[in-house]
Amino acid sequence: MKQYDERVDAYIAKAAPFAQPILTHLRNTIHQASQLINETIKWGFPHFDYKGTVCSMASFKAHCAFGFWKASLMKDPYQVFEKDAMGTMGRVEKIEDIPETKILTEYILEALKLNEEGTKVKKVITPKAEIAMPADFASVLNENPKAKQQFESFSPSHRREYLEWITTAKAEATRIKRMATTIEWLSEGKSLNWKYQR
Repeated sequence: MKQYDERVDAYIAKAAPFAQPILTHLRNTIHQASQLINETIKWGFPHFDYKGTVCSMASFKAHCAFGFWKASLMKDPYQVFEKDAMGTMGRVEKIEDIPETKILTEYILEALKLNEEGTKVKKVITPKAEIAMPADFASVLNENPKAKQQFESFSPSHRREYLEWITTAKAEATRIKRMATTIEWLSEGKSLNWKYQR
């Protein structure tokens, strides 16, 4: 990785005419903020890295996007972040949509500092809603003690996989077939995705 990457030059050159000055301005501001930042292309668009991703920019048909990788940890004292946008700064259609250079530089340096300190973004894992045991499947399980014992010994996630598979069947015939397959596999001690397990 290097400070300037010719792939970023190519990306800007291929962008729509309205986007080229925006992307060039962002790029220049980032490098003026710190010479430690290097460019790269990830997922098809420019990223700026120093001990991890600092920020990125992208160009679309009618707007550009710019965002900080760790925006959720940043202070945002000038209230420039937009929560429901691809880029932290929302839709950028002209240079005037970007905060002034002094402000943007503050944000870049804060993001840089987070990476320097090794601060990580915490992943928020939302637990999946519990799936109620369907009465017809409970009845079938009660008729098959071995399958029932295996089902009850499975982890909640394995039980949930089977319940989800059964309850998402669109046709009654499919549901009945899935319940029969479930009983067969449970009797053999198999989880739903046993074919893909090593």
